Amino acid sequence: MSMWWSLHLRRDAASVPLARRFLLGTMETAGVDPDISYDLSVALSEACANAVEHGGGLRDAGEATDADPASPGGGQPGRACGQYRVTAYLDGEKCRIEVADSGPGFPPRRTLRTAAEPAASRPAGDPSHTRTAVHPPVTAESGRGLCLIEELADHVHFGNRPGHGAVVSFDKVLKWREGALLMVS
Repeated sequence: MSMWWSLHLRRDAASVPLARRFLLGTMETAGVDPDISYDLSVALSEACANAVEHGGGLRDAGEATDADPASPGGGQPGRACGQYRVTAYLDGEKCRIEVADSGPGFPPRRTLRTAAEPAASRPAGDPSHTRTAVHPPVTAESGRGLCLIEELADHVHFGNRPGHGAVVSFDKVLKWREGALLMVS
């Protein structure tokens, strides 16, 4: 059995715990091991926080323009730049989560490694060759979210949507509680 869901959320800090709770509830109902659920919920929180903070310009986040219906996009529900999308797939032994926004996207060549296949094990000319995220300085107050996602998931990909926006997708192999609803036989 498999299942998936998709949420379209406003780029607002309050949406982050909402997405996390939705994921945790799904995982608990399905019977996923709590440690795996926790890892995925932390990674999802980081990806959502990134979408909220970087998923559009200042005018897109609702600061000052939502109150002004005359401004471009102001007061219109469903503006693409004021939202982001979270999609989760539980299928067999794996969970894939994708967070997509309408911001400027990642700088060129910003791709992360596959945890199961370290970058050092692939030849440099290999088209699947990817680099790990650059770790921020120890004294930095932010910038650790992408690295945290990379550490918590089994496979991570950061890319750009055609047109405009970033996509963070990550997979994790699931472990199940005994008697779980979706457990693979």
